[in-house]
Amino acid sequence: MDFVSIIEAIKARRKSLKVTQNALSDLSGVALGALKKFESGKGNPTLSTLKKLCDALGLEITLNVKKTINP
Repeated sequence: MDFVSIIEAIKARRKSLKVTQNALSDLSGVALGALKKFESGKGNPTLSTLKKLCDALGLEITLNVKKTINP
């Protein structure tokens, strides 16, 4: 899953819970301007920022690391 997919999941969850961007900003500690950029596809959130947003919405991020090239 890439950042765009994660942001779309965060946005969908926020809307399903009827949480405003202002409220999510307050709950997560992520600046409102940054949240608006992310949701509009113009920002590049760090993993730490994504975790804050997911934690505030009851979502979990899981990462899979795969070896793609043999040394």
